[in-house]
Amino acid sequence: MNIVDSCAWLAYFADEPNAEHFQSPLKDTDSLVVPTITTYEVFKVVLRESGENEALQAVAAMQKGTVVDLTVNLAIAASKLSLLYKLPMADSIILATAQEFGAKIWTQDSDFEKISGVKYFPK
Repeated sequence: MNIVDSCAWLAYFADEPNAEHFQSPLKDTDSLVVPTITTYEVFKVVLRESGENEALQAVAAMQKGTVVDLTVNLAIAASKLSLLYKLPMADSIILATAQEFGAKIWTQDSDFEKISGVKYFPK
């Protein structure tokens, strides 16, 4: 299973230099887990930068994976991980979701750089 972090989705949609690293997990939609917090983050940035139509298209692409809502149990796990790793809220939710599903996180976010189970690609 794979989770592509918000910054990696954005790099992919913008065809940034690191986009090639995220093609494989994004195309394997049967193994793709999408925390709803990534939908929030991606929609917000694409809406701001490109408009609502493009933001809705981005969300449609994201929904090809298995979308996972934030539950009470995930929120509690994320809170603990946030304190343990000093992570921001969204990152801790993504990490908790990855741990719940046994998923690898694909990212460019340096907050994840030293966490086990993460494929980190520096910007």
